[in-house]
Amino acid sequence: MHRWFALAGLGLTLALVTTTDARDKPKDNTAPTGFTALFNGKDLTNWQGLVTINKKMKMSKDEYAAAVKKANEKLDHWTVKDGVLIYDGKKGGQNLQTVKDYGNFELLVDWKIPPKGDSGIYLRGQPQVQIWDSSVLSGGLAIDKDTGSGGLWNNPRGTNGQKPLLNADRPIGEWNTFHITVKGTDVTIFLNGKKVVDKAPLLNYWEKDKDKKPLPTPARGPIELQEHGNTLWFKNIYVKELPD
Repeated sequence: MHRWFALAGLGLTLALVTTTDARDKPKDNTAPTGFTALFNGKDLTNWQGLVTINKKMKMSKDEYAAAVKKANEKLDHWTVKDGVLIYDGKKGGQNLQTVKDYGNFELLVDWKIPPKGDSGIYLRGQPQVQIWDSSVLSGGLAIDKDTGSGGLWNNPRGTNGQKPLLNADRPIGEWNTFHITVKGTDVTIFLNGKKVVDKAPLLNYWEKDKDKKPLPTPARGPIELQEHGNTLWFKNIYVKELPD
């Protein structure tokens, strides 16, 4: 009899713990305090087809509107299912970018890739915060093996931030979380709670001077999710704008 009461009490305790954990766990695609949800878990509101920042800077307002309209005709590779933004991995797709441009900001984003997966997050339209399965060197060199995600891949090799400080990736197929802060030209990146880039300069990859050196990074630009020919999953994409 005493054992029955003990088990009943244990069951009640477990039920309370489970209920509390479920209540305390943030709901997907619901922005934390101070942040705005860029993805609502239902559709592509706040997002559009790709018009690269270097082209946008040379366009009139009408030219840009026409380019966006044309780009939006190619968004069928991006879909939403069960609160997750999915790229199907098929040919003919393109990057997805925010409708709005951002200057200084904090960005939170959850992402997942398949084996041999490759992707990235573009900040102000500049490539890229690398996402990849570095165990297979998809596009990398031998020195990149097992370096992990989070580096500013298109910065010159050997510069601060081009490689992540450590490999903080979770096993392929599991969800990962970036916390990215952009202030001026500096970028700091945490991956799964571990710092992988510390105040590294985000260099302007698209525009270079006659000596092939990057020009100053644009003060504002879109946030982009890069497609790279494989299936991708994103959710919990939140932004907090910071003072310029």
